[in-house]
Amino acid sequence: MKRTQGENVFNVFNICLLGLLGFSCLMPFVHIFAKSMSSEIYVLAKEVVFFPRGFTINAYRFIIINRQFRMSFNLTVSITLLGTAVALLTTSLTAYVLSRKQLPGGMIIALLYIFTMFFGGGMIATYILYKQIGLIDNYWVLIFPACINPFNIILMRNFFESISPSLEESAKIDGASHFRILFKIIIPLSKAALATIGLFFAVTYWNSFFGALMYTTKRELMTIQLYLRNMLTAIDNLMDTNSEMLDTLATETVRAATIIAAMIPILLVYPFVQKYFVKGIMIGAIKE
Repeated sequence: MKRTQGENVFNVFNICLLGLLGFSCLMPFVHIFAKSMSSEIYVLAKEVVFFPRGFTINAYRFIIINRQFRMSFNLTVSITLLGTAVALLTTSLTAYVLSRKQLPGGMIIALLYIFTMFFGGGMIATYILYKQIGLIDNYWVLIFPACINPFNIILMRNFFESISPSLEESAKIDGASHFRILFKIIIPLSKAALATIGLFFAVTYWNSFFGALMYTTKRELMTIQLYLRNMLTAIDNLMDTNSEMLDTLATETVRAATIIAAMIPILLVYPFVQKYFVKGIMIGAIKE
């Protein structure tokens, strides 16, 4: 059907508006990236906007040779990979149990999980609890608190409930246990939901800042986001730096390079799960 002149004008207006909004969201990242690759003299003169001036990658060389940056980066990668795996396992197990209609008190248990989305024990009570069970200054304090998320559990439970019950009934007739049904039938059919929730957990673990700030004091437990916070508040917080190289760099350039280095890994993950993202959200959010 041929579009009217009014529809064409409306489409052009939408394209221009959305393009402007998209550009406004990208501008800060482009500015930081340009600053990270610019020479000190142009950065200090505030002449860098969207394109590097006096192109140099010395700032990236500086952060790569920094021992604390490498330690924080490796720690964040490890807690992201391990934490996402643990979170997907616990979420799948919990969601499967809650999706069973024959579970006694299943609705009450689900309501208790939902209750925690709105009410919590508070910061002090949480700290005391973690201290009593030995999680303070412990590697696992960066993983366990985030491995259960009520929203993701409800999303996964709805997805499991959308799978035909005849598959489970057939497996039970063949003598399959609940664990076999979950890992051999339900999980393989839930790739979209797992990819979506896995992305949620991965972003949460990669951006973990508050837990490392509140519950750890050791340098070896400093996540990349906490390291970045220290970088932004005071350049003196850099540990084991190359002072000679730092003399030839503007602190703003080093900070910009650190921000970019902390963003790129998690940004590279999204394209691989994008095709599952919308499908997983829609199937898990809408129950037939």
